Amino acid sequence: MDMQAAASSPARGSVEVPVSLERALDPEWLTQALAPVSGGRRVVAVELAEEIRTMASKLRIVLRFAQDPAPHHYCLKAFLDSGQNAGMGGAVTLREADFYQRIAPQLSMRTPPCAAVVIDREACRGLLLMADLVAAGAHFCSALEPFTAEQAAQTLDQIARLHVRGDLLRGQDWIPCRVETIAQRPHFSTARLQALMHDERRGELDARTLDAALLLESMKLLAARNAQRPQTLLHGDCHAGNIYWTAEGPGFADWQLIQRGNWALDVAYHLAAVLPEDVAAGEERRLLDHYLDALRRHGGEAPEREAAWEDYRCAQVYGYYHWAITTRTDPAITNVAFRRLGAGVARHDSYRQLRL
Repeated sequence: MDMQAAASSPARGSVEVPVSLERALDPEWLTQALAPVSGGRRVVAVELAEEIRTMASKLRIVLRFAQDPAPHHYCLKAFLDSGQNAGMGGAVTLREADFYQRIAPQLSMRTPPCAAVVIDREACRGLLLMADLVAAGAHFCSALEPFTAEQAAQTLDQIARLHVRGDLLRGQDWIPCRVETIAQRPHFSTARLQALMHDERRGELDARTLDAALLLESMKLLAARNAQRPQTLLHGDCHAGNIYWTAEGPGFADWQLIQRGNWALDVAYHLAAVLPEDVAAGEERRLLDHYLDALRRHGGEAPEREAAWEDYRCAQVYGYYHWAITTRTDPAITNVAFRRLGAGVARHDSYRQLRL
C-alpha cells in the first residue's frame, strides 16, 4: 500500500471515531477506516505490537487483509479509554487530524505518512492511522539522546521547509496562535507554576530563571512581540521526542500543537531542547545562520541577521514555559529538557531582553 499517496486521502466523516481500545482494534472498524486506501479489502486479523499511552494512545498494530498474507504495519493515534484522559482529546485531536489532511500533503517537510484521518467534529474527536515508522526502521529520538550540531542543522532544514509555507495559513482559522492564548490564559496559577519549577527539575538553575511570576509575565511580553512579527506555520513542540530519524534524514511527528506565529518560537525552542548546554552555547549562532540560509534556499524570505538573533534570544521563554508546565512525562526527560531550556533563558537573559 502506497502510504505517501494515502496521505492526501479524504477524511472519513462517515466512520465513527472509537473511544475504546477494543473498538479501535476491531477488524470490522479498521476495514471501514482503511477502505479508501485498501480498495475495500476486509481486515481479517489484528495484532497489537505495542501500546504507548501518554495523553493520547499510540497503538502499533499489524493487520492482515483477506487474500493477502503480507503483514501491514500501522500506528493508530487517538484518545481511548485511558482513565481520566478518555474522551479528552478535544480540539488538539481535531487540529492534528486537520494538519495531516489539509497541510501535510502540501509540505516538502518530512512527516509521518498518514493512511486515514477519521474525524467526528460534532463530538470534537479525531483519529489517525499512520505508517508504523518503527516497523519501517525509523528511530524516535529522546531528550536523553542529545543531538550533535550536525544533526541540529538537518532538523533546522526541515523546520525551514515548514516555515516557508506561511501562505498555507490563509483560510485556516482553525490554526491558533498559542503564545497569545497562553498569555491570556496560562495553564497554572503563579503559585502552582512556582511549585513545579522548584521541584527536582530545577537542577542548578538560578533563582531569577526559576521565578514563575517572571516567566508568566515574559510570555505576555513575548505574545505582544510575536504579534508585531511576520506569522507562519509552526510545529509548536520541537523537542527531541517529537523527532524521528530515517535513512533519508529527520522528520517531525506529533502535530497536536500546530499553530501560527513567528519563526523564532520554533527555532529557539528546538535548539535549546535538543542540544547539550555547552554545544548550544558554542554553536547556536552558527546554526541560526544555517536556518536563515535554509529559509532562502527553500524560497522564503529571511530576517536580517541581528534582528533574527534578537528574536531568537527573546523566544527562549516559549519552550521553557512548556517544560515548566509538564507533569505527565518521564521525570528524567522532563528534568533534562527543563534544565536545557532554562539554561537558554539564563544564557540569553531572555527576561531582560523582553524588558523585565
